[in-house]
Amino acid sequence: MSWIDILIFAVYFLSMLGVGFFFANKHTSERDYFTGGGNMSSGHVGLSVVATDVGGGFSIGLGGIGFSMGLSGSWLLFTGLIGAWVSAVFLIPIVFRWQRAHGRHFLTLPQVFGFLYNKKVALIAAIICIIGYTGFTSSQLLAGAKLTSATFPQLGTQTMLWIMGAIAVIYTMLGGMKAVIYTDTVQWIVLLAGLMGVAIPLAWTKLGGLEGISPYVSDDMLSLSNITWQQCVNWGVTIIPIWFVGMTLYQRIFACRDERAAKKAWYIAGALEWPFMAFTGVLLGMLANVAIQKGVVPVPGGVLHDSEMGLPLLVKNILPAGVTGIVIAAYFSAVLSTADSCLMAASGSVVGDLVPEGHKNGQKVVRLSQIATLAIGVFAILLASMMENVLTLMLYAYAFMVSGLFVPVIGAMMLQRRHPQAAIASMITGGTTTIALIISGKELPMGLDANIFGLAAAAIVYAVVHLLQERAREIETSVPGTAG
Repeated sequence: MSWIDILIFAVYFLSMLGVGFFFANKHTSERDYFTGGGNMSSGHVGLSVVATDVGGGFSIGLGGIGFSMGLSGSWLLFTGLIGAWVSAVFLIPIVFRWQRAHGRHFLTLPQVFGFLYNKKVALIAAIICIIGYTGFTSSQLLAGAKLTSATFPQLGTQTMLWIMGAIAVIYTMLGGMKAVIYTDTVQWIVLLAGLMGVAIPLAWTKLGGLEGISPYVSDDMLSLSNITWQQCVNWGVTIIPIWFVGMTLYQRIFACRDERAAKKAWYIAGALEWPFMAFTGVLLGMLANVAIQKGVVPVPGGVLHDSEMGLPLLVKNILPAGVTGIVIAAYFSAVLSTADSCLMAASGSVVGDLVPEGHKNGQKVVRLSQIATLAIGVFAILLASMMENVLTLMLYAYAFMVSGLFVPVIGAMMLQRRHPQAAIASMITGGTTTIALIISGKELPMGLDANIFGLAAAAIVYAVVHLLQERAREIETSVPGTAG
């Protein structure tokens, strides 16, 4: 990279740190630190939601899907639009209703579980969230470090891991949720502007425009139906439930000033995911495919074995000095926007769900929250530095979180009486079933994802235990002298 690219990169990172320092001494309470005081605008929250949900994984992953299957890959983020809008209609009003019934503001998802079921269920949910989101923070930082080391090979992955990790941890620790949401807003604007306004036009021109690209793109790549029903189901089951159990998303619901603002934020997020980001990502992947076919991007043997590397190679080989720095900064904005949110989710569960209420007063809890954020951030960096397969391991944790928490949330939304025994049994069954199937490596029926079977098992167990508890309650109340 040229000196101007490095300068752009440095200015970007320093700007992120500046936001953290700006908000460093503006927190007055735990709620202020973890939910921005519950008074954030729908615009900022909506941009933060989509930045967190799309993140580095989807940004790079979409390029890989576009490289291999073309425009049909955009349906991946259509499930994000469905999840956002369905949760806006059904989940958000119920969450605000639960909060009013609770009598005080929620700060974490496990607190919601505690209100709906009991403290034991909340504790299990907190442990799941802490493990899952600490791991996800680690995985995002590692993914960003690997991408950076390809751009700055002289520094290496470990050095870039600590540089990126330090920046993300410091501005998140100091600035809390306000810093996270405001930096997410900037990061998403940088990402979308960098890809739509810079990378696509320059790559399109470099490859010869429509005339130069058309001969290298098949009809399947241009079709929106180049997809199987199994892919549609797997993507839907993997992504849509996240909108109902993601701790990072609940924190943003709690950050909104009211129900109307939260719903508006979710509608904004869904529309930005599809069509804007969806088609931007897959189109860049398709352009990378054309660039390799034409020899514009050199690849040994002319065949790229990892489709997700197509997009980084396109950026590295086609974009001129100065522009490369903007686009690379855009991709790192996606990585950091997810890492900081996951870090806040993990530290929020530590302080909000594990620390006794007697230790939460005024400025003391803010300092405690900052210490927890710093400690988890450092641990996440160390974990990423020691484990090359951290991405795979943390996907297990995330699968456990989705399969374990989704059914109890849906059960609470649909049922008047909620039994903690049903929630606990469902959480354990769903998570362990999904992980066991993933680890087994066996081909599942009809090519369906392990999450489908984990969620099905969780739903069956929840229903059975709920019915048994209801039956036991009926028997207890029908026996003379046992009612009341």
